[in-house]
Formats: sequence, structure tokens, C-alpha cells
Amino acid sequence: MSHVENFLIGYAVLITFISFIHLLRVDAWWIRIWDFPHLQLTVLAAAGLLLWAVLSRSTDWPVLLALLGLLAALGYEAWLIFPFTPLHRKQVPYYRKRQDGAKEPNLIRILNANVFMDNTNCPDVLHLVAKYEPDVVLILEANERWQTELKPLEASFPYRILHPLENTYGMLFYSRLPILRHEVRFLIEPDIPSIYAQLKLDSGQLLHFYGIHPMPPSPTEHYRSTERDAELVVVGKEVRNQTEPVIVSGDLNDVAWSHTTRLFQRISGLLDPRIGRGLYNTFHARYFFLRWPLDHVFVSHHFKLRNIRRLPNCGSDHFPILISLAYAPDAVPDEIPQPEKGDLKEAQETVERATE
Repeated sequence: MSHVENFLIGYAVLITFISFIHLLRVDAWWIRIWDFPHLQLTVLAAAGLLLWAVLSRSTDWPVLLALLGLLAALGYEAWLIFPFTPLHRKQVPYYRKRQDGAKEPNLIRILNANVFMDNTNCPDVLHLVAKYEPDVVLILEANERWQTELKPLEASFPYRILHPLENTYGMLFYSRLPILRHEVRFLIEPDIPSIYAQLKLDSGQLLHFYGIHPMPPSPTEHYRSTERDAELVVVGKEVRNQTEPVIVSGDLNDVAWSHTTRLFQRISGLLDPRIGRGLYNTFHARYFFLRWPLDHVFVSHHFKLRNIRRLPNCGSDHFPILISLAYAPDAVPDEIPQPEKGDLKEAQETVERATE
């Protein structure tokens, strides 16, 4: 065989292997990181097939096996990505703006921004808040300096939950809407906070807001994904028991198509506004070829979507995301995610491993 065909076989083996390795239910970071780049792997698998068509077209059986591997990888990646394209049905229906221009008291606009703790572009964040006028702002990776720099927000957001930290997991929560009760919680790890707040819309409707930012599996953060996964399922199980509207927002350090995020949806019953609309990749802001949806907003079936958009970068490695939701008691989704066989057992075992 030629050098091209040998290269093609090696390339196909590599792409096929890393496309499917994440299916192993192993929590090690070097397995879990392959949950993330499925959009990139789609392109790489297609590039391998194009390479064969242009430079080889060999039908020798080793090459054909390599092609089958690339086709399988491409099909699998496409299956993962497809729900986040306009070809898929929307999981959260659209909310149509009132034509008479009257105030809509059931609307809530949320700005979610992982600002990168060492970032100094604080004025850019203030500018975004002033421009888009959200009702709620969730700032992640906030330390004392960020709290001081964002102090001008306090004039417009009279309700606040401020928990800055120097470990890149601090949170600042600003709300124009009344906070009836709130709690800063450490669900799994003693230095990784999350926020719970009960908010009241202008209409008087109450809702439950959860802001989360678990630690990712990576060689520089945590050697396994267990603690991240456990925090998500703990929140998911709590959300499932809420009867009032729920919003979960934050940097989940997980991608929308991963097993853990899909398990979170089935456990919680929450819906993903991106399904049927787009990926809204928020990370990495500096490298266009390494981007995936890392920042999320999940909602209960009580909501419809006015709009969702990725905002300009403010010097962080994440893009902020802005979402406008309408509480709509008449909203009837096609299907509310339900736990599948084994989900509850898996969730319980994950929490037990994380808290041993």
C-alpha cells in the first residue's frame, strides 16, 4: 500500500477511536475530555473521507475498513449534533411578542457570563449589561476585584447574592426582580459554590433559579468527572420535585450532547432552548476551531423562548449568553424528559462516589 493509504488507515483508526471512547462509563479526565470536541470530530471524519476520495480511492480491505470506521464516526457525530440544528423540532416553543407594545410582566431576561477571573475588561461587562438590560445577571469566576469593579451594577439591581472567591469559582448574582429567599450552597465540594434563589416576576409569579459552576475533568482541574456529574444530578433531583417554574443557568463544564447533561435533563425534566435552534458555542472564545456549548440555560416546561443569543466577548475565554424567557402557563411541550431505566440508580451511585 502507498504512504497515503497507510496514513489514511492510521488517521481513520485515531478518529474512530476518539469518537467513541467517551462511551466508556469511566470518570477519568482523559476519557471524559472526549465528550467535548464532537463538532470538530465531525469535520475530521469528513476530511478523512474526502482525503480518500481525492488521493486514494483504494478498495483494498484495510482501506475499506478504515472508511467504514470514518463513516461510523461521521454518522455518530452527526447524530449527536443533529438535535442542535434547525432541522430538529424545538424543545422549547417560541413566545410571540405582544403586538400592542404593552408591558409583559411574565418575561425574564438572563445574562450568564463566565468572565475569567484574571480578565481586566470589567468595563466591557458593564457595557453589555447596560446595553441589553437583563433582569438577572449571573457572573462566574468572580473574585473580590470583580465585585468591586461591578459595583455600579448595584444601582440598577437592588437584589444581590455576592460570593466572590479567589479560586475561579466565585459567583455574583444581580437581580432586578425581588429575591424572596436564597442560599449559597456547597453541594459536593467544600470550595465550589452554587446559588439558589426564589425570584418573583413582575406578574407576581414565583420561580426557582439555580446558578451552578461545577469543576471540570481536566489535567489542571480534577482527575475525574465524578464531582461535576454528582453536582448536576443533585440539582436535577431537587428540580424534579419543584412544582413552580425552574431555571438552571451556569457554566456546567460539560457539553449539551454529553451523557451527563442528557442524564441531567432526564432526571430534572428540564428543557434545552437550544434544541432545534443552534449550538450557541460559548467556549473557547479565543480559538474558533476549539468551540463547544459549555454555558447552559435549562428551563422547566412552564416557559417559552423569546430569544437567545451569544453576546460579544469581554476578554474572557467564554462568550456571555443572553436569554429571554416568558412564563407561559399554557406552554405544552411535545415531551418532558423522563428518567430511563437505570438513570436513578446511576445518579445515586454517582453521588455516593463523589461523597465517599
